[in-house]
Amino acid sequence: MTDYSGQVAVGGPADVRRLPALTIAKLAVGPMDNNAYLLRCNASGEGMLIDAANEADRLRELVRFEGPPVSAILTTHLHPDHWQALDETATDAGAAVYAGDPDADELPVAVDERLNHGDTIDVGELTLEIIALRGHTPGSVAVLYRDPDGVPHLFTGDSLFPGGVGKTWAPEDFTSLIDDVEARVFAVLPDETWFYPGHGNDSTLGAERPHLPEWRARGW
Repeated sequence: MTDYSGQVAVGGPADVRRLPALTIAKLAVGPMDNNAYLLRCNASGEGMLIDAANEADRLRELVRFEGPPVSAILTTHLHPDHWQALDETATDAGAAVYAGDPDADELPVAVDERLNHGDTIDVGELTLEIIALRGHTPGSVAVLYRDPDGVPHLFTGDSLFPGGVGKTWAPEDFTSLIDDVEARVFAVLPDETWFYPGHGNDSTLGAERPHLPEWRARGW
């Protein structure tokens, strides 16, 4: 894990984190600097892609990184910058499409698995947990991997970034998002939890936790 920084740039290589049971490869794509994440079970070789955001040619390589094409692609939320390459990548890989239930009808392809809070996804021998974080969009979801040999790893889409929660467009949406982030993430996961956002650099919950009151007070 010490060689992984989580710092990637569009046009640059993927940054790879190797856990005992899971390999994570992070790639930046497209004009909005979106992050796409490959998760591959080390034992079985089965993989899943989080956010086929853009640059289908580069994602074609990512979904085959150190194994066969992924069997699933999960879209964290309905905003178009996170699914520009979804149709092409899903067709190329022959992958099932996953998305949060309230956002599923807004995607450009049929969704095979509609996700709700508390659902789980098996990727090979690994189990991933779905955390609904409502507010940035109605169906935004985060993906949690609880590493039995280490810290939890959380993929947050545009719901949580270093420095604050994702953008919202109404006060009630902000309240919904900050409430979910506090109750479903910070209240139940340890400071060591590493999280991977939809854009930009990663962080840990411990680094962000002291700022929660500030975020709530400022309203964004």
